[in-house]
Amino acid sequence: MKIIDTHQHFWNYDPQRHDWINEDMQKIRKNFLPEDLAPILKENKVEGCISVQVDQTLEETNFLLTLAKQNDFIKGVVGWVDLRSSDLEAILNHYIDSKALKGFRHIIQGEAAGFMLQPKLIAGLNKLPAHGYTYDLLIYAHQLNEATELVKQVSPDLPIVIDHIAKPDIKNNEIEEWKKGITALAQYPNVHCKISGMVTEADWENWTMATLQPYLDIVLEAFGNKRILFGTDWPVCLVASSYSTWLNGIQNYFNTFSITEQENIFANNAIKFYKL
Repeated sequence: MKIIDTHQHFWNYDPQRHDWINEDMQKIRKNFLPEDLAPILKENKVEGCISVQVDQTLEETNFLLTLAKQNDFIKGVVGWVDLRSSDLEAILNHYIDSKALKGFRHIIQGEAAGFMLQPKLIAGLNKLPAHGYTYDLLIYAHQLNEATELVKQVSPDLPIVIDHIAKPDIKNNEIEEWKKGITALAQYPNVHCKISGMVTEADWENWTMATLQPYLDIVLEAFGNKRILFGTDWPVCLVASSYSTWLNGIQNYFNTFSITEQENIFANNAIKFYKL
């Protein structure tokens, strides 16, 4: 069965630029580049990946596009542009020949309340469908209500994917409010959800698939098998799990599903969403 990892990162580690990698995350305070990921993908029979931004600069977008050009297993790039920029149209046109560029993301989880409802941001998001781009929505669970307000105001033609199931605090069993928010957001057919980044929201040392199952059940019920995408969040996941432990755990969770449903979740939904 084909597998596409829809969420991973590359970086040349810089303590200033990557100050979010705190003391507890020593394991990932180093460079992570395609030559580090390639053997892991091969070992786990993963055909390719989507490389997602971590820095909010055009340099980052260009860096990832260069890596994609050099490595054919990088099937697409989710970069960054300032969607509030008055020059947005010109910036998007600049990337017109960059076939690997599939969409954009902003670290909204780090922004203050109200960020998503800025008219300039909404106007920028509404420019993306005409250029064939998607949007990765990186938020915490407490931002789900605002995200729903955002989705109401953007074009239904914009494919949106929630990263990391909107980061509920799994470690402290946060589930009820998150469930309400994620279920409300799932009512919009252009909204999808990545099963990724869950282990880092759980207890790093003591999580099990049983800990994660209630969250997976809710996401599956909300989005069905056609709007869920598999991702690892490598190398961030390494603080709590190896690549193969996460992949195997998710494969086991879905192993009673039909082959078609499994193919949707592990590859076909990604191919459709990111136009691979």
